[in-house]
Amino acid sequence: MDAQGRGRAGDDNVDPADQWVFDPNTGNYELRLDPTGQGQARPADRKAPGRRSARNPGAGGGDTDTRPLPVQRGRRKDDAGEPAAGGRAARRAAERAGSAAAAGGAAAGRRRPKPKQSGKRKFVYWTAGVVGFVLVAGCGTAFVIYQQLDGNIKKVDVGEENSAVTDGPVNLLVIGTDARTGKGDAGYGDSGSVGHADTTILMHVSKDRTNATALSIPRDLVTDIPDCPTKQPDGSTKVIPGQQHVRFNTSLGQEGRDPGCTWRTVEKLTGVKVNHFMMADFNAVKDLSNAVDGVEVCAGKDIDDPKSHLKLTAGRHVVKGEQALAFVRTRHAVGTGSDLSRIQLQQQFVGSLIRKLKSSAFSSPSKLLDVAQAATKALTVDTGIGSASKLMDFGNDLKKVDLNKITFATVPVLDNPRDKATVILDEAKADPLFKMVQQDHTLSKGAGKDKGGKKSAPVKKAPPELVRVDVTNGGGPFGAAQETVDWLQNNKGARLSTNAGNAAEKLSATRLEYAPNQADQAATLAEWMGLPKSALKQTTADAGARVPMKLVLGKDFTAPGSPIEAPTETPEGVQHVNADDKNICAK
Repeated sequence: MDAQGRGRAGDDNVDPADQWVFDPNTGNYELRLDPTGQGQARPADRKAPGRRSARNPGAGGGDTDTRPLPVQRGRRKDDAGEPAAGGRAARRAAERAGSAAAAGGAAAGRRRPKPKQSGKRKFVYWTAGVVGFVLVAGCGTAFVIYQQLDGNIKKVDVGEENSAVTDGPVNLLVIGTDARTGKGDAGYGDSGSVGHADTTILMHVSKDRTNATALSIPRDLVTDIPDCPTKQPDGSTKVIPGQQHVRFNTSLGQEGRDPGCTWRTVEKLTGVKVNHFMMADFNAVKDLSNAVDGVEVCAGKDIDDPKSHLKLTAGRHVVKGEQALAFVRTRHAVGTGSDLSRIQLQQQFVGSLIRKLKSSAFSSPSKLLDVAQAATKALTVDTGIGSASKLMDFGNDLKKVDLNKITFATVPVLDNPRDKATVILDEAKADPLFKMVQQDHTLSKGAGKDKGGKKSAPVKKAPPELVRVDVTNGGGPFGAAQETVDWLQNNKGARLSTNAGNAAEKLSATRLEYAPNQADQAATLAEWMGLPKSALKQTTADAGARVPMKLVLGKDFTAPGSPIEAPTETPEGVQHVNADDKNICAK
């Protein structure tokens, strides 16, 4: 099957839907490689004796690829093994099964199909659970992967080999480059460039898979790029020297930097450990929007941008191809005319695309194949998810994320007083936002509010003069222990606090150890320091009268007075929208 979903050479009249047939024995769709059904089955695909083929339920042979494909939701078999109506391939398979039953004189009863699941709060399931949950940068897309598309996928060894599936949170770095490849790209990108990190989204999926946060990182943000080891064609490793105070988008392509350099830059900027990356260029948004027959967008006013060639009247439109690309690239005619305004357009486009992909319009195998072909041809990934099977495992792991619990946000920035063409990090807003992601807190609106459940009894707190603690530095900034002791004594009145030097071990997270009879002291100190419950470690035995608690400052510690615990609500002033919000319009 080619990129356009057509049959192989010599099979020009074969409808793609006919190549996926419903096997009543397994309840799965299977790929029939030989349209005539006469070919010899491959050794790896031979069926056990007596098993019926999808082509002819009464036969034991036929060239059918028995690799399992997703079971179509809303279908079920009746007592005779006949699939319920629902999809062209399913109906044709049902007709064949019915003919065979009639020839044998067997009577078949029918059950009514189960009612379809409401789409309003459906999970992001795509044909029976095989989901590639992907946002491809300025393009943005969600796609499903089949095993036979494995050869389309390009991969880069960035020196990290993380497994496709993990028990913890997942952080996916999605990069959209401004590289110009193929025909028809004369109006976009840098001619001859290997591409910058033009649009970057850090997608955080919670440990329990109930919510996700997509952080858009402005391309013109001034930041530091760390040293970056890159794999060379001859197998050797070359370290690209880092740079300070440069545009974020130069973390890719410039000086020979690969996606691993953008990966390391994002980790340094946000403090969030990245698991995987996915990258695509300008062609992806054109091809994918064509594959889904267009994406609905909304303009809050007339838009006429000669730079991106986008012309839209106020209201709702369905865009695809060049027009879709123009929509996610435009900025001069919307908002402030900056990259920040363009980010909001991209977030609108991505949310709309995901809503369309999870809709009933994409339940047929042929539609899915068109999208899968477009997606995999546009995609470059890390080796940890560098095959179709790994991508399927990865997508299947993320499939439970409710669309209503996906939040798009933009990293808060300020105008750079030294260069009006760039922006700098708004640390007062960005730090608590990054902590929310680091500590797996959702940005979904209202998620942190009191649900009306039973409240725990208030904990008694000790007065400042009774708080006795030894402070050690186990990963915080240089001099953090002494700085914290000075703050405790001078700002909080905790005269019994002491600098105990460097800790014996390095910790990623700050920890407070206390005895049961020191619970009141621990409560006071935890409130001062903004410690999360996970930082509190109670021992089993009571402590002596003059034995201090032990506070070990970890890598998450920044400064005394700066809470270590992340907020439970999105910080004030941080731009964020819900992926399920259909009322967003570009202004």
